Amino acid sequence: MISQSMRFFRTYIEISNICNLQCTFCPEVERDKKILNPEQFRKILREVVPHTDQVCLHLMGEPLAHPEFEKILQICNEEKAVIHLTTNGTFLSKFGFETFLKSPCLRQINFSLHSFKDNFPDKDIRPYLFDILQFSKEALIQRPELYINYRLWNLPSTTGSKVENQGIIDHITEFFQISVNERVDVALNKSKNLIGRIYFHFDTRFDWPSFNDPIRSEHGFCHALSQQIGIHADGTVVPCCFDKEAGIPLGNVLEQSFEEVLNSPRLKKIREGFQKHKLVEDLCQRCTYITRFDKKVAPTLPL
Repeated sequence: MISQSMRFFRTYIEISNICNLQCTFCPEVERDKKILNPEQFRKILREVVPHTDQVCLHLMGEPLAHPEFEKILQICNEEKAVIHLTTNGTFLSKFGFETFLKSPCLRQINFSLHSFKDNFPDKDIRPYLFDILQFSKEALIQRPELYINYRLWNLPSTTGSKVENQGIIDHITEFFQISVNERVDVALNKSKNLIGRIYFHFDTRFDWPSFNDPIRSEHGFCHALSQQIGIHADGTVVPCCFDKEAGIPLGNVLEQSFEEVLNSPRLKKIREGFQKHKLVEDLCQRCTYITRFDKKVAPTLPL
């Protein structure tokens, strides 16, 4: 049996790897297009919930583009999962606000605002923002405990203080009639409260690991398989949300139980490696995001 302490802070369940946009932030998905049907999703969710604090309905893909998204959300409510939803927001008007505000499973919604200008550089952003802001305003009234993040994850440097999306910030602060300092030191203010539980969330661009990248190091630490784990839309389990092409397949939860996957020798070897600051997987050795954890001390992980 699996150790009862094998628990994750966050589990990514990719309900679909299909997105209506193609941002420079996200590399193109090379895998076959897949969508989890509601029955498959319920099976996976039931097995995952006892082992995770929160579930994210993506790894790649746009969750709201799922043809049965409302049914997926209903299942999340029925199974009492804690859901974090990340969306580009372009399909928000397709659903009534009540779809989200009346779903107790939703703990947080992240709007990837950097996606709009990335895909529609010549379009007026205000109609797009208006739907998101109107939803946020209603959430402040009906669901004040709901966290909402306005993500601007396209900054060029962790040391720079210039916000490249000042126009977006101006529109949002004007809507809420709040003054926000025009210059934000990203290194010190990655998250900035706007009003209630609504936040700006800034981050820098980063590269997704690829087997085509050069080997960076055989040593390092990562939170994969201690704080997070991912499941692709075809059921393949991967160590983290950066393994977008299942370069490190650990098993398949549509063919075996989640506990069987968690007991796999490959998973155990990766976890033990991180404990010893050793990167045992080729893809991990090529990952540059992992350098963000270089100054962190690896915790003792129960095996």
